[in-house]
Amino acid sequence: MNQQTFFQADPADTPLATRMRPRSLEEFAGQRHLLGQGKVLRQLIDRDRVPSMIFWGPPGVGKTTLARIIAGKTQSNFINFSAVTSGIKEIKEVMNEAERTRLLGERTILFVDEIHRFNKAQQDAFLPYVERGSIVLIGATTENPSFEVNSALLSRCKVFVLQALSVQDLVGLLRRGLSDPRGFGNENVEVGEEILEAVANFANGDARTALGTLEMLVLNANRQEGKVQVTQEILEQCVNRKSLLYDKKGEEHYNLISALHKSMRNSDPHAAVYWLARMLEAGEDPLYVARRLIRFASEDVGMADSRALDVAVAAYQASHFIGMPECNVNLTHAVVYLSMAPKSNALESAYIAAAKDAQQMLAEPVPLVIRNAPTRLMKELDYGKGYQYAHDYEAKLTTMQCLPDSLKDRKYYQPTTQGNEARYTERLRQIEEWKRVHREAEAKKKF
Repeated sequence: MNQQTFFQADPADTPLATRMRPRSLEEFAGQRHLLGQGKVLRQLIDRDRVPSMIFWGPPGVGKTTLARIIAGKTQSNFINFSAVTSGIKEIKEVMNEAERTRLLGERTILFVDEIHRFNKAQQDAFLPYVERGSIVLIGATTENPSFEVNSALLSRCKVFVLQALSVQDLVGLLRRGLSDPRGFGNENVEVGEEILEAVANFANGDARTALGTLEMLVLNANRQEGKVQVTQEILEQCVNRKSLLYDKKGEEHYNLISALHKSMRNSDPHAAVYWLARMLEAGEDPLYVARRLIRFASEDVGMADSRALDVAVAAYQASHFIGMPECNVNLTHAVVYLSMAPKSNALESAYIAAAKDAQQMLAEPVPLVIRNAPTRLMKELDYGKGYQYAHDYEAKLTTMQCLPDSLKDRKYYQPTTQGNEARYTERLRQIEEWKRVHREAEAKKKF
């Protein structure tokens, strides 16, 4: 019989999310693409053939809980290991214990939370034990394992992508929290369906956030005549700002800037403004966004509307001057302008093609005719001989060749017919035609 003490924790003091932790796959919310009947992970669990694996997904989707359920269902020892507090010494101690129990016929599932926080040496320490089968390693990460987990370790693990919980999943989870005795099942709690949906939307796919918010609502609810009433007013007091999943250095950072860039490229101002708001409201540096807009102005709009670069630079300066939140409208101005502008990637394509030639032909000499000749020796070596100063000619054009002989027929800038670039297309055609005619005339004179 356990003796009660003054310091023994009251179960009610345990967070609701902990009390409601699923005990079986049937209670587990979401991830039907992995755990539905006939799905790969479900079959591996049911057949007790669980391999080492990595769970990759956002916070609060059940990575730790699923590992615990797997360990219980497959009758394995479960060791919870934190990458934040453990080093190589602790890894080896746990591995040696797992090796000992393996020889006794017992299997160990080692769950490593935030495995991306381990450095290369720490991750490498797992390799021999995973290869020998001393442990079944289950790593959890919110970061893309392709970048954060060593390739040697990653090649020995199956990666399963866990998705953010849907609003429907979270509403079901909240209902269970209200009806289950582990939650508020012993209390007469009245919560409207619209409030549950609002909490689910606020949680942004995170079960922990959803249950934590529900707990806050119930604790602050009106209590009268044995009833606990959660009102819209209490909801508004407890939920004053949506918590957006965002890591300025993680994959979601690049996902969102990619979404903004591609929405503008697709001339979709509605989507572009939404992705801009997602970044800014999550705390992104507005100057980072402004720098990306400056790049976009030349990469995707270019000379189809050269004014786009002016607008983007002005938005950067405005953001620098006044900062957030006031600069959000300046960035919106630029994002909408860039979205609506005619598009051309001719400048980007021109540079990529020229860079390829520059890398492959690094030794190509500058033609003598366009070299400077500041010394007498250079003049004697024919530097600048035959140079034609364009301003001395009526057309402001000459037949002089400025590319090396091996590249003389290359055409890097290929303007489009979009926006103002149509004028440059015609201008470039006129220039090239003038040079062709006059070069042919010069060639005839030589003969």
